[in-house]
Amino acid sequence: MTDIFSTFANGFAITAALIMAIGAQNMFVLRQGLQREHVGPIVLFCVVSDGILISAGVAGMGAALELVPGLSLFLSLGGACFLGWYGAVAFRRAATSSSMQVAGGGGKTLVAALAGAAGFTFLNPHVYLDTVLLMGAVSSTIAEQLRPVFVAGALTASVIWFTALGFGARFLSPLFARPAAWKILDILVGTMMVTMAIGLLVHAFDLA
Repeated sequence: MTDIFSTFANGFAITAALIMAIGAQNMFVLRQGLQREHVGPIVLFCVVSDGILISAGVAGMGAALELVPGLSLFLSLGGACFLGWYGAVAFRRAATSSSMQVAGGGGKTLVAALAGAAGFTFLNPHVYLDTVLLMGAVSSTIAEQLRPVFVAGALTASVIWFTALGFGARFLSPLFARPAAWKILDILVGTMMVTMAIGLLVHAFDLA
């Protein structure tokens, strides 16, 4: 019983540490939560994606990814392009009236919202290099019969975090009723995305 609890807690703690850091995916979920736009589907998508990636890592996919030539370079270039584009969009919103829209005013379709969530999830090379590889490495030290418990702990952390981030964002609505707050958020998002894109490009040049 102690082994089951400690294994569950281990999976929970590692995943919580990985996903709670402010990143591109979290900022996207936060913004959608503030606009109260397709929050449920986006939260579900993020949780299911985490489940797929974590399960892949535990199943040994991380070791296989290390053997694929050029994969890290491809992911870095693709991620840099996507993050750079989204950063430019955020800066454009901050400079125009579209940044002043409050909850429910974004007008993003469900398909577009899910496409954005997919981009921030699967075009981020750190998802593979950190999450998949790390979870795979940690789970390799766990007895095979306890690995489903490890995955369950990891998914519990994912469900709690994305649910709180997406649906809890509405409590910040009074702050974001002011246009200036949206401008500041978009400037922060744009700065973060462009900075991450530059970091990925530097990483790509190091790999080339």
